Amino acid sequence: MKRILIVDDEADLREIIACNLETAGYAVDEACSAEEALALLRFRQTDDTPDSPGLPALILLDVMMPGINGFQMADIMRRERHLSLPIIFLTAKDQEEDILTGFSRGGDDYITKPFSVRELMARVAAVIRRTETADTGGEEEQRGTRQRDLGRGLVIDNSRKIVIADGEEIILSRKELGILATLSAQPGHVFTRDDILSAVWNGEAYVLDRTVDVHIARLRKKLGAHGERISSRQGYGYKFD
Repeated sequence: MKRILIVDDEADLREIIACNLETAGYAVDEACSAEEALALLRFRQTDDTPDSPGLPALILLDVMMPGINGFQMADIMRRERHLSLPIIFLTAKDQEEDILTGFSRGGDDYITKPFSVRELMARVAAVIRRTETADTGGEEEQRGTRQRDLGRGLVIDNSRKIVIADGEEIILSRKELGILATLSAQPGHVFTRDDILSAVWNGEAYVLDRTVDVHIARLRKKLGAHGERISSRQGYGYKFD
């Protein structure tokens, strides 16, 4: 049974979402704040008891909350806790820049309020399905390949879902790792944005034209000197050398 964590300060909304998720066969955890959610995740990370429910398969994360907001919580998860759990942001902020911010913070999807329950359930199922079947390195792991050497000191570790650059471990979001795996699979080949969206987002998540550019900019920054190996061909797309 897949477990989903709902993080939202609106109790009524949490109750509605939880009820529908449980009806659909999911296990549900709830948190009324980012602080409470982070405490729960910290406990689950260290809880090695046999009956521990473990970390959630997906987090439904409200953006506008008192204290630590949703974007800040995502940053804390990625940078401090080294957690790359799938996130769907829930928010009333529907401007393009807000949506791009959500994706740039490692979000797998972004749903604006108000939304229909049917839409939410479809998005949840899509993200979980992508995580299970199209996760970065999934095909390589199925073939028994735990690491892929990209040359010049850069390695993708599929088993741990990290990148090792000159001996240093780098934590990437699922999408960033997916982009790197896609581009590096065919060095020198120019991938269009549509190619990357199809390979990494699998055509199921709502994305904007600039989403790929935002993720690649963050990927380049995290890779440091190796970021220069990802280059753009204006009017065409991106390639890895």
